[in-house]
Amino acid sequence: MNNLQATQIKALKAGIQGEVILPEDASFDTARQVWNAMIDKHPAAIVRCAATPDVVHAVNFAREQGLRLAVRGGGHNIAGSAVCDDGIVIDLSQMKAVYVDANNRRASIEGGATLADFDAAAQVHGLAIPLGINSTTGVAGLTLGAGFGWLSRKYGMTIDSLESAEVVTAAGEVLRASATEHPDLFWALRGGSGNFGVVTRFGFRLHPVGPNVLAGLIVYPFAEAKTVLQQYREFTDKAPDDLSVWTVLRKAPPLPFLPEAVHGQEVVILALLYTGDPEQGKTLIEPLHHFGTPVGAHVGVMPYVDWQKAFDPLLTPGARNYWKSHNFSKLEDGLFDAVIEYAGKLPSPQCEIFFGAIGGATTRPTPDAMAYAHRDARFVMNVHGRWDDPADDADCIRWARDYFKASAPFASGGVYVNFLTADEGDRVKAAYGQNYERLAQVKRRYDPANLFSTNQNIQPA
Repeated sequence: MNNLQATQIKALKAGIQGEVILPEDASFDTARQVWNAMIDKHPAAIVRCAATPDVVHAVNFAREQGLRLAVRGGGHNIAGSAVCDDGIVIDLSQMKAVYVDANNRRASIEGGATLADFDAAAQVHGLAIPLGINSTTGVAGLTLGAGFGWLSRKYGMTIDSLESAEVVTAAGEVLRASATEHPDLFWALRGGSGNFGVVTRFGFRLHPVGPNVLAGLIVYPFAEAKTVLQQYREFTDKAPDDLSVWTVLRKAPPLPFLPEAVHGQEVVILALLYTGDPEQGKTLIEPLHHFGTPVGAHVGVMPYVDWQKAFDPLLTPGARNYWKSHNFSKLEDGLFDAVIEYAGKLPSPQCEIFFGAIGGATTRPTPDAMAYAHRDARFVMNVHGRWDDPADDADCIRWARDYFKASAPFASGGVYVNFLTADEGDRVKAAYGQNYERLAQVKRRYDPANLFSTNQNIQPA
């Protein structure tokens, strides 16, 4: 373990308005923990920044001392990119202010804000952006990896609403990136992950949503999985952009609207959100109730902020998580056969496989308009291995990898970079697709020594 010398610690602390947490501090073990309990890294110091000048100082210190550097927004990344061994962690968790200009439908969001922070501020005005499905996720990491959520069919990827970013570069410069200022950097930030600097502030264009929406769950027995999935495919092919319906295959949680006999049994769940008039939405979603014989349903008008938190109980921090992911431009029967096989042998009650429906507005920009290239994707699949006991690591990881291989022949070839685990370095080019070489050129300009390498890394050209 790399322990900083007294002179180094003094120099680091001298330029920090926030807090420097060292291995000997009582709060260190808590401060180094991230969402995924499989990540167990020990940095030399954690710099909990109070403002952008703290970030500049920490970046300069890491560069000058030749130390590894990691950046923590929400600490939610599956691969553990928010922390590193023997280096400096820039922790933005205290920089979480959200400023909303409701009249102009614009927001300024600091780099440590979570989805919950943003939604709480924006929904006061009935405004939102497409932004994930778990309220404890950090806005920064989700956005830099392109980002999607319940609103993506209507309003695109998260980056499609991004208008500007304040970035601390590897040289310690503070730049504003937008369509007119450092446009090459702005292009790269929209899907290039954390490769180009520390984004301390995001500027978004907002959209009218809610504050109440039609949303909920319709649950079918696993025995009907094939026909439900086939009807789901036909339904989503014709669904308007205002409607998003995702499919989840897992063991039923003990939800109050499900019969007790269903708890712990494999089920197929349709999770839906309609952003238009709820009364029109009820008519539109009526066919979803008739794909078979539901074992339970809970659909109604609710606050959008509540729906954004609906899956939080299944995604609490502290469990062990391992993911595999594919993009799909279409859902084939062979894929359904594979997913039914592997959903029928879940190695843990917490494991699940979901298909997040995007398409609609996400497909309209050209693949080279931003760093995110996968505009042909209409579904993002996540194989979510999740369990508590380290003794189950091998079984759960094997299950995820085996299903990933079985579903590969039906995939469109790309992958959502935020779903890549730490052992998938061989898929980095697939994540950035046709834009990888251009990204490598931008990397060379803004980070030629690859200081920002604790990520799904783009090597400087």
